[in-house]
Amino acid sequence: MNEKNITNTYGDQKYQCPPITISSFTLGTEVSFRDRVRCAAKAGFEGIGLRAENYIDAKNAGVTDDEMFLILDEYNMKVTEVEYITMWARAEDRTTEQQEKEKVIYHMARLFNVKHINCGLMEKLPENEIAVALSELCDRAGEIIIGLEFMPYSGVPDLATAWNIVKACNRSNAMLILDTWHWVRANQTYDMIKYVPADKIVSVQICDVQKTALPLEILRNESMHDRLFPGEGFGDTVGFIKMIKDYGVNPRVIGVETISDSKVATGIEAAANGAFASAKKVLDAVWPEISKHLK
Repeated sequence: MNEKNITNTYGDQKYQCPPITISSFTLGTEVSFRDRVRCAAKAGFEGIGLRAENYIDAKNAGVTDDEMFLILDEYNMKVTEVEYITMWARAEDRTTEQQEKEKVIYHMARLFNVKHINCGLMEKLPENEIAVALSELCDRAGEIIIGLEFMPYSGVPDLATAWNIVKACNRSNAMLILDTWHWVRANQTYDMIKYVPADKIVSVQICDVQKTALPLEILRNESMHDRLFPGEGFGDTVGFIKMIKDYGVNPRVIGVETISDSKVATGIEAAANGAFASAKKVLDAVWPEISKHLK
């Protein structure tokens, strides 16, 4: 793929390729804003992912928005991924607390000039109901893209379901997020991507999976606690990225989302370094146009 194909404009910053981003959970939940930025930058990442909870924790710790930008500038970093909107499909789930969280996420996206928001849906509802709710969510988001992520244990369990919902919602700012872990555990095959327009895939997240999956009823536990670094497990992360590249997907972000209690337990520096080194190795193997400028 030539340079023109992988050039991407992200906010006001023009990248020759999508920023390699350390997703929020890769460093765990007990990390200060400064430490998150510092570890990510020293490992080689270009951006950090931030969940609403991370942002609220920083604010509660007395870190102002201006101070966050000073920290980002100190390490030449950006927030390039914002998440995570849930519980958006049923009126009874949209409590005052949930609505306030959603507003915080919109604020974060606009504050950090992130043009898309990750979202998922755990509740299992008819596709037509989810599509209507997704259209309403997209309308509330305004100019911000809503990236719907399928998860095999969720109300949107696979790529076909996710694409049907995005099509049916009929909103230009409804798109998809593809994640290695969910792709493998949902038993998706590489030929399935051809049913989704490449420009409807807003971002990708990479990691790897254990050899044996947990039963479906407890599969989420594996997703939230026991992922592996990209290319170090049994999920063919190289093949997943090759599929993305060959199909002409131009993701806004490539996030490294290694959600792992054991890796966080080694320390946030080790978790960041391992996530970056493994992701770079995968990209070096199949998409060097992206990885060649990394540290």
